[in-house]
Amino acid sequence: MTIFLCSACGTSFDEGEHLPKTCRICADERQYVPASGQAWTTMEDLALDHRNTWLQLEPDLIAIQTVPAFAINERALLLRTPAGNVLWDCIALLDEATNAIIHALGGLTAIAISHPHYYTTMQDWAVAFDAPIYLHAADKDWICRPSDHIRLWEEDALVLSSSVTLVHGGGHFGGGTVLHWTGEDGHGVLLAGDIVQVTPGADHVSFMWSYPNMLPLSAAEVRSVADRLAPWRFERIYGAFSHQNVRQGGHDMVARSAHRYIERIQGPGR
Repeated sequence: MTIFLCSACGTSFDEGEHLPKTCRICADERQYVPASGQAWTTMEDLALDHRNTWLQLEPDLIAIQTVPAFAINERALLLRTPAGNVLWDCIALLDEATNAIIHALGGLTAIAISHPHYYTTMQDWAVAFDAPIYLHAADKDWICRPSDHIRLWEEDALVLSSSVTLVHGGGHFGGGTVLHWTGEDGHGVLLAGDIVQVTPGADHVSFMWSYPNMLPLSAAEVRSVADRLAPWRFERIYGAFSHQNVRQGGHDMVARSAHRYIERIQGPGR
């Protein structure tokens, strides 16, 4: 029996003797099936010509990303806190080096994921580090492999420790989640996934229902995301991709960007 990985999004599917017919994550309009067609690989084959790289973003925050780029090419973030290490979002490749490094750093006490595009091989990471996976219950139908490690939550916010809280933002997915962390310097930090997307100039964020297919959220949906994040103070934002780092003014940037987006959707003066 083999666990198959979708080459377009990295999602893993139940063990089986035959390839799955479709990836239902990619068949949804928020993702896509490549023009060349659905393709599959395995963790073993992926590890033959890919590896994970490590980049320290802050003293207690490390980005983990696969090279060469695979699937959506998101990064996972390893957050180190006095209450234990948290893996934010997930990447498909869990190679021997990554396993050894994380164990050397103290393992994981939790895995938390922003939305289904980054579920990838979360089940395997959870087994490797004996860690619970926290997913918002609104996205439970997108879980493609069951796991006893999955913990569904439904609240507006879920406290993981004195410095880490998961916040339900919605938007891109119904259960869209961000992670709020009180950093070492006492300032808030937002790990945003795709729920707010840092723009190339790192001076705004944006909001979309489908990024690859360029389908927008409504003004009401964007307003809802902004309202849900408004009570949480944060200076810095780290998005899902390597260039998405906002070093200051993050809270006001989200509010300002939401206003700009809504104005463009509704028209000036509305």
